[in-house]
Amino acid sequence: MRRAAAVRLSAGVATMALAAATGAVLLMPEASAATSSATGYASENGGTTGGAGGQTVRATTGTEIHAALCGRASTSTPVIIEVEGTINHGNTSKVSGDSCDTAEDKIELKRISNVTIVGVGGGAVFDQLGIHIRESSNIIIQNVTVRNVKKSGSPTSNGGDAIGMESNVRNVWVDHTTLEASGGESEGYDGLFDVKANTQYVTLSYSILRNSGRGGLVGSSESDLSNGFLTYHHNLYENIDSRAPLLRGGIAHMYNNHYVSLNASGINSRAGARAKVDNNYFQDSKDVLGTFYTGAAGYWQVGGNIFDNVTWSSPGSGNNPAGPDPQSNTTVSIPYNYSLDDAGCVPDIVSQTAGANKGLRESDGNCSPQTPTPTPMPTPSPTDPTPGPSEPSGTNLSIGADSDGSSKASGTSYGNVRDGDMSTYWSPTGSTGSISIKWGSSSTTVSAINIREASDAVGNIGSWRVIDADSGAVLASGSGAGVIAFPQTSLRKITFEITSSTGTPKVAEYETYAN
Repeated sequence: MRRAAAVRLSAGVATMALAAATGAVLLMPEASAATSSATGYASENGGTTGGAGGQTVRATTGTEIHAALCGRASTSTPVIIEVEGTINHGNTSKVSGDSCDTAEDKIELKRISNVTIVGVGGGAVFDQLGIHIRESSNIIIQNVTVRNVKKSGSPTSNGGDAIGMESNVRNVWVDHTTLEASGGESEGYDGLFDVKANTQYVTLSYSILRNSGRGGLVGSSESDLSNGFLTYHHNLYENIDSRAPLLRGGIAHMYNNHYVSLNASGINSRAGARAKVDNNYFQDSKDVLGTFYTGAAGYWQVGGNIFDNVTWSSPGSGNNPAGPDPQSNTTVSIPYNYSLDDAGCVPDIVSQTAGANKGLRESDGNCSPQTPTPTPMPTPSPTDPTPGPSEPSGTNLSIGADSDGSSKASGTSYGNVRDGDMSTYWSPTGSTGSISIKWGSSSTTVSAINIREASDAVGNIGSWRVIDADSGAVLASGSGAGVIAFPQTSLRKITFEITSSTGTPKVAEYETYAN
């Protein structure tokens, strides 16, 4: 039986009160900027304060948000941007300046720091327009709705992610947001909350993620293991097919979340990831915790969770569900202070507090059975917290196969990627292009590839997709070369498509493996 829940309002905001169904008293104020403090891992590594102490600017268009960034004295000058109204493609333009690097098709927080974006007044809705955080630090996003961001169809934004972070991002707190889509990848949507390419110290709190094929990932591929130190607490995941979240490497802490209708899988810990899963309420869902769609194992520590009408699949190739009786297979030390609400209170607490336009309400802590003692955490190096992936095992299936591509630069050849010689390579004629391995009329089972860059071009490959050329299905996507794993697929041709680069791409070897 669920226990009665109580909530409190973040300090400094107040207006009228009303009685909640549980009998707790709730306040319904106009939101104001970041009145509480960052929690979880966002409170570590020096903390996350956003634009505290800086100028407050009001914005009603995406162009005005970019102008507020560009109008600062420097890229690190603190600023609080209060947003009201609907932000969309029609009112979001690129703005130039020495303190910004913006784009017209997304809200771009690139190479900046010390920024708060907060919804105020009647609310802030980012409609079909994503928020992109790249090479930035000390960012707060609070009390906003981001909906229906697409990577295909029209219009497109932010690679299909509602909120996405990549490339050396540090200390981001996303709080009291509503992130939603209207379908899965086949309808043009990608992740709601994605973290990749060396992003660390992130907290997602009191937020709603719903109606999407993909809740979010940590790590774009099994070679992108430099992300970690993430906290997810008091969030609602509802009607999500998978990735709630998907963890590749790193450490994550999930506590007091309510998961409803996870249709295929939930917390997917893989490739050495370690998840601490405390006092969550899982309801009407399937395979809510485990390692799925890969043989690269992940780990979890569980305690105090409630599994209400949860079904579990049988273990098999690439699948290792934690249930039906989830047990810990690792231990995870948490360095910050936090209070756990009893899992039985979580549905009520989350329904009253999570999401935008809820008055920044939080749990009042009256349903807290324990307050764990924090454990000191070692200072991570840029590649912490997990080692890189091992090389694929077995025979390189590209040797003896055929190859083709979209284009080839002068002096390069498609065949160079399958000759076993690291001194030869293929390059496209421009900064993007595709290279394929093919096996003629016979289908071949592949579950991993290894993209090896020429020695003078390491790091030049940016974002990419791996495509089943027979069906057009995207098997994996991410950034950076290396080992890329995906569910076993039988095909005659597999394509590695480079969609961005930081220099001339040079693929010396394109290896393919069954295991």
